[in-house]
Formats: sequence, C-alpha cells, structure tokens
Amino acid sequence: MSALEVSVDYRAITRNVEVLRSRAAGADVMAVVKADAYGHGLAAAASAARQGGAAWLGVAQPGEALALRAAGDTGRILTWLYGPAFPARELVMADVDLSASSADVLGEIVAVTRELGTPARLHLCVDTGLGREGVPAGSLEALLDLAVAAQDEGLVRIVGMWSHLAWADAPGHPTIDAQAAVFRDALALAERRGVELEVRHLANSACTLTRPDLHFDLVRPGIAIYGLPPVPDPDGERFGLTAAMTVRSEVILVKDVPAGHGVSYGHDYVTPYPTTLGLISAGYADGVFRSAGNRAEVDIRGRRYTIAGRVCMDQFVVDLGPVTEVRAGDVATLIGPTGPTATEWAHAIDTIDYEVVCRFGALRAKEPA
Repeated sequence: MSALEVSVDYRAITRNVEVLRSRAAGADVMAVVKADAYGHGLAAAASAARQGGAAWLGVAQPGEALALRAAGDTGRILTWLYGPAFPARELVMADVDLSASSADVLGEIVAVTRELGTPARLHLCVDTGLGREGVPAGSLEALLDLAVAAQDEGLVRIVGMWSHLAWADAPGHPTIDAQAAVFRDALALAERRGVELEVRHLANSACTLTRPDLHFDLVRPGIAIYGLPPVPDPDGERFGLTAAMTVRSEVILVKDVPAGHGVSYGHDYVTPYPTTLGLISAGYADGVFRSAGNRAEVDIRGRRYTIAGRVCMDQFVVDLGPVTEVRAGDVATLIGPTGPTATEWAHAIDTIDYEVVCRFGALRAKEPA
C-alpha cells in the first residue's frame, strides 16, 4: 500500500442521489460536482450521479463544465463562478448553461452569442443575503432589463433564477426565511417582466433535506451527494446516505516502549504506562492534517486509536495499549465504513467535512484522462 490510499465507492454516490431524489418533493436534482466532485473525482462522480437520476450537474468553474463535456456527458450542466473574462464561446458551443451576476458577464455572453448566432441558456443569480456571487437584489431590475432585451433579440434564453443560502445548515435560523423572501420577490419581479423561468433553484444539501417548501423546481445538493449530511438526522440514520470515500494507510512498525516515553516531535504525548506504539505511514505531506495530533482517530482491526503526539510530514503514531493484536502490515483506516467518518475528523480538528474530503481527495488516484 502507498503512504495514503484514497478510494471512492461510486455506487454509494448513485444511491445517495436516489435518496435525495426521493426527498426532493418532485423537484429535479442538480448534483454539484465542483472541486473535482469534492475530491471524489469529477467525471466518475458525475457519471454515478447521472445513474442515480441527477437531471443536472453543477460546477463552479467553466473548465469543469468543459471537462464534463469532454468526458462525454451530454445532459444539462450549469457553471457559475467567473468574471467577464471567461471562455463564453467554448461554453456556448458546448451547450452549457451559464449564470450571470453582473452586466459585465452578461455583456460578454451577449457579445459571443451575437457573433455565433447561437443563443445561450441563462440563469440570473441573485444575492439574497449571502454576500458572495449574485446581483444585489436592488440591482436586479437593471440586470433583468438587459437580459430581457438580449432575449428579445434572440441572443439568450432566460431559463433560470437562483440564489444560495448562508445558514441552511442551521435549520430554523432566521436568515433562511429572510433569504427565501428576497428570492420570492426576485421571482415575482421576473414574472412581472414576462420572463417564463424553466427552473428556480435555492436549496443546497441542508435545505434539500430539511426544507421541502424551498425546493422550487430544482435542488442543488453537494456534500450530501457524497454521503455526508450537513445537518443531524433526527432519526440518527444519516438520512439514508452512505459515505463514498475511504482513506487508508498501513501500520509499518509496532514496538514496545516504557512508561514516560515521549512520542513524536516536542513530546506532545508521553506514554502514561508501558505500552505498544504503532507507526502509520502517512503524514501532512499526504493530506493528514497536522492539527489532528492527539485529537483524530484511526481504526485498526475494528478498534479506534487516537493519534499520539504530532503528525509529521510522512508518518504519525498511535498508542496501541499494553496488550494489542496489531501487527506491522495491518491496515489503518482514517475514514471509511469501518473507521471514523469525515465528519468525526472535522469535529476533531475544528473544521468541516467538506475540507476533509477535498483535502484527502487531492491525493486520490485520478482516473485516466
């Protein structure tokens, strides 16, 4: 085994999309596969999501959308994160849906479609309170004027309007309803202008699972696609989702040490009694968080062990206890069906599981180009 082995169960992604479709209350599902599908592999995860019934794929970067087309995906794809200098021509020619948050981006789209003679499918993004992408609600009417004029000229088709929630992972937070109200006002404005929208979309993973009243025509789950619920399941069943990523390494050395023996740099861990240490062949150069020392756990032979002392560049240590069956060559599971979850690692190191899977996923063996 290499220092760190990251594998993905793509059947789990398919099943997760099926679960989310069942919770979508009649809305279509856009599987968000940005950032290399949260480290799970862009093309393979997208294919698995399609098999689960995802009607749409969503990506942030234009290059991701073009990569999906190059991989053979022919379904609806939306990309949304770019300024006015973006490959609009290539995206329009690839039949990718585009998003506009500003007159500058819309102007670039219109210039390209006028030259090509091919209209672009356009989604208008509204900032309803997140403060990130999206036209401010007070400026939407001006952007809508430009978009409607371009549509009347046959240069775009306004097919969607969307926004993103700031606090959906805290069900009941007042910002959710406040943003939803702003979004409904934006939809009403488009309707008064005679715009017939194909899809209205607001719900991320958390909202898909907890707010069916905000599903509209399309939901955009991201982290849930990969089996990681962003909110606790009241029934304790993880909403029926299955984590897709497994991260493993190997125990390469087992040795006995006396009580009072310092472990790793700085002796942040000192053995409290005569015990056995296990050396794991993975470190922060392999994606293991340095902050995981004395905090995160691994699974070896079905038992959990906390990392003992500091994580080093290419190795870390666990205290196996005075009596152990662990031997050199055993598998150490950092994240997996029989080991800790990405969410548990996130709680241990004060981050979110999104970062954990993206970090480990960067080390995943990539599928052939």
